[in-house]
Amino acid sequence: MNDERTPAEQALARSYTTADGVGFNITQLTVEHHPDRTVTLTFGLTVQRPDQPDEIWVVTLPWDDKSFADVFTSPAPHPDRLQQLVHIVHALLEEWWDTKSRNRRSARMGRQIS
Repeated sequence: MNDERTPAEQALARSYTTADGVGFNITQLTVEHHPDRTVTLTFGLTVQRPDQPDEIWVVTLPWDDKSFADVFTSPAPHPDRLQQLVHIVHALLEEWWDTKSRNRRSARMGRQIS
């Protein structure tokens, strides 16, 4: 990913695998900062599951928690707060994945590419 990204953007752009073996291969991340200090995160990702074909998605997560505005923009955020942000965003992505087929709000957040 781009070295001009903030540490938060770099951390959020890293792929990861859940404890149950679902891989979230993040291929793209766009962070849109709004005047009210909220953020919209848009992920391009390939979801990889054992014994299943890969699925390519675009997922948009609105981030209304202004208490993390400093973490998103800081050139050197506190490591614990950065890790907390990453953990929360990963949990939101996993919740989206687990609920997209039965929750309208979750379904609207993602669009399957293939």
